[in-house]
Amino acid sequence: MQNSHLMNETNEQLFLRVVEAGSLKAAAEQVNADPSAVSRKIAALEDRLRVKLLQRSTKRSVPTEAGTEYYEGMRALIEQQSALEARIAGAVDTPTGRLRITAPVDFGSEFVAPVLSALQEQAPDLKVELLLGSTFSDLVEQNIDVAIRIGRLPDSSLIARRLGAVPRVIVASKGYVEKNGAPKTPDEAEAHSFIIYRPDQNNTSIKLRRDGKQFSMPMSGNLTVNSVSAIRKLVSDGKGLHMGPTWVFKDGLAEGSLVQLLPKYALEAFPLHAVYVPTSYVPAKVRAFIDIMKTSVRANTAIAE
Repeated sequence: MQNSHLMNETNEQLFLRVVEAGSLKAAAEQVNADPSAVSRKIAALEDRLRVKLLQRSTKRSVPTEAGTEYYEGMRALIEQQSALEARIAGAVDTPTGRLRITAPVDFGSEFVAPVLSALQEQAPDLKVELLLGSTFSDLVEQNIDVAIRIGRLPDSSLIARRLGAVPRVIVASKGYVEKNGAPKTPDEAEAHSFIIYRPDQNNTSIKLRRDGKQFSMPMSGNLTVNSVSAIRKLVSDGKGLHMGPTWVFKDGLAEGSLVQLLPKYALEAFPLHAVYVPTSYVPAKVRAFIDIMKTSVRANTAIAE
């Protein structure tokens, strides 16, 4: 077996490759080398650092705690070096490498996934990973390039690029309104049960505006569900009122199966941001994603400014 590709890889690069490939054998196949040759280079790196980086087995090579920390740091350094060299050399500003994006589950599925698909059509060599959920809070530790955030942002050292806003609406099913009536004022809403997205929203007041005046609408309910798609079905089934993103209910409102409540009262839209760790040079992959994401948001009236 030829080892020509192996000669072009540093021990550090090989270590990254093993972690990402999942095993010494898989990494060796990528560089057209014997697994034993890759193993010797990893061992040399461990000897130099005086720490064990990988837990080896016949099928898997998993980084140790020290190995995980070393991987995350080296990956960031290599990507920064690549970006710096591309800038200094005046290379074509093409998104390359690996792009890790995190976004809320339903919003990410509906709006972020298509943007990443469009980005890959422009940059076929770009590796993309979309992580859906709200558990990705530490961008540095979890090696996240960009996080999509909906709502007011806490103070932090992160860079935030505003993409648009997410309008909200108060809805109920047509059947619910026919059976229980519809509140005409915010105070009347207190008699109705809401389907709640987060526990901390229960027994709170929603702020609304009409004719320059601010009003409060009590919101409480016995049903809490942290899934937008599940809430949409519960609302359609007449289980209660809900205050949520307009885009979630636009089809039901358009066809008449859902009813917008208190339409003369304005709800504040949630701001929509892309946030990322500040660096001296923002990689092309990050800039390209944010630019396409912003264009997509502006073209969609359900989430536009």
